[in-house]
Amino acid sequence: MKKDRVEIKIFGSGCMRCEKLADECREVAQELNVAVSIEKVTDQDEIINEGVLFTPGLMVNGKLMSSGKIPVKNTLKNWVQNATK
Repeated sequence: MKKDRVEIKIFGSGCMRCEKLADECREVAQELNVAVSIEKVTDQDEIINEGVLFTPGLMVNGKLMSSGKIPVKNTLKNWVQNATK
């Protein structure tokens, strides 16, 4: 079943790297014509509870996909595409 919207969470303090990751996710969603909701999580306790050891962290539809880096655009595209299936 195809999902209508991809839920993305970005974990971090709101630094430039976190903002860059959010921008990349928006670009990928636009290129793929996929609806996304992007939530920025800055609460340290929630970040730790979700298993993010290093920021920025990226969660797609409840699954932690990366921590401590900004994935390359093609990787982000694959994750977002797979999340719509």
